[in-house]
Formats: sequence, structure tokens, C-alpha cells
Amino acid sequence: MKNIALLTLIVLVAFGCNNDDDATPTPASVDLRFTHNWDGDAIENSDFDQIQYTNAHGEQLSLSKLVYLISDVTFTNSNGVAFDAGDYNLVNVREQSNLTFTPNVQIPPGDYNVTFTFGFDDEDNIDGVYQDLNSADGGWNVPMMLGGGYHYMRMEGKFIDNTSAEIGYAYHTIRAADTSTTPVTTQDTSFEVDLGTVSIGNDTEIEVKMNVAEWYKNPNEWNLNDLHTVLMPNFMAQIMMSQNGTSVFSRGAVTQN
Repeated sequence: MKNIALLTLIVLVAFGCNNDDDATPTPASVDLRFTHNWDGDAIENSDFDQIQYTNAHGEQLSLSKLVYLISDVTFTNSNGVAFDAGDYNLVNVREQSNLTFTPNVQIPPGDYNVTFTFGFDDEDNIDGVYQDLNSADGGWNVPMMLGGGYHYMRMEGKFIDNTSAEIGYAYHTIRAADTSTTPVTTQDTSFEVDLGTVSIGNDTEIEVKMNVAEWYKNPNEWNLNDLHTVLMPNFMAQIMMSQNGTSVFSRGAVTQN
């Protein structure tokens, strides 16, 4: 009887250990926290409407609005398995809304390559389907005469032009539209932002940094005197803004609460 009892105990202990080893880890959620700077200097609410920034072309400018859309936050593990909630987030910097975003997906703890899309790619950029965006910021829609869909970003303010006058600018990014053709020819100018590999655990927060100055410098040095308004129907301007946007975002601090 003692031998039988001992064998039973060994089996139970072994079974219990195996269950612990094979237990499914608790899924984790991830917060993205968006911060904004001008070549390293943090942009605060008190900085809006102040002509205090100088772009790569030498023009002094202010920010009065900075609103932008990100979508398709994706976590891809080393085996190529991707976790994507398929949702989106509209960041309004001046209003301090949606500066923290939790994608609607939970993933097993581990190391993941983290990416997101600036704007909507063509698959998601479907005219009129996002009811909250239809009314956001005065209407986030793009007119059908420009191909429809939604804005990617609205950045506005004033700058000192080459006559020393203070005039407004509207740096608006959308899907590029060639209005010289019938129907309008469009080109997807959204782009993927790669934040690199991040170790994801419980309550992980990833800082996403936007260097606003990069919109004006790399690879296209932006001349606001030539390109400060009516940019939405300007096909080549949209291509150039998309190219400049690829160096705007970077990963900041990663914290686990």
C-alpha cells in the first residue's frame, strides 16, 4: 500500500507540474502613448499659436492645429504570427484627445515587432464608412472630386513668408489624387511605421514620438512660400509629404506597469 501511495503521489506531482508548464499565459494589452516634439523640444499646449519654430528651409512658423490618424497597429511574433485589431485612432494634439490608445487586441506576452499605418491604406480608406470620422474635426472626409476616403493629417498654422508677411498654411495629407484624369487617379500615400521589437508583458506602454520638424526636411526640404495651401489636389505635394513622413515617428520609452 505504501508503494502504491508513493507512486500515486509521484504521478500527481508530475501531472501538476506539467499543467503549470503548459498553462496558457494571461493575454496582455498594450497602450501607445503619443508625444510630440520639434527636433527634441517638447510641444506643449502653450506653444500653439506662437511663431517660434524654424523649418529646414529657414521659415519661421507656428502650429495652430495638429490632428492625425493612425490605424492597423500590428504585433508580429518571431514565427510571423500577427495580431491586429484593425481599429484606428485620431490624435488631436491641441485638444489633448486620444494621446493614449489601446488597440482592441490582446496578445500573449513575448517579443513582437510593432507596426502601425499612418492614415488608412487603400483597403481601409473607404469613403463614408467611419461614422465618428465623418464628423470629427469638422469632417475628416475627403471630397469625392479628390477620390474620397479620409484625411491622414491636418497641420495648420502661420509662417513668415519671403515678404515678411504673416500668412496661414494648411499642411493637409490625404491619398494622392490626380484630378487631370477622368475618373480621378489615386495613389495610396499612407505608410507603415515600424517601431522595432518590443518585449510585451502585462500593462505595457510604448511611447510613440512624432518629430514635427521632420515633415519639413527629409528627404524633401519644404518651401512654405511655394507649398503652403491648396495641397490636397496637388498630386506631387502629397507624394512628397508621404516621403517626408517616413522619418517623422520613432519609438520612445517602453514601460511595464
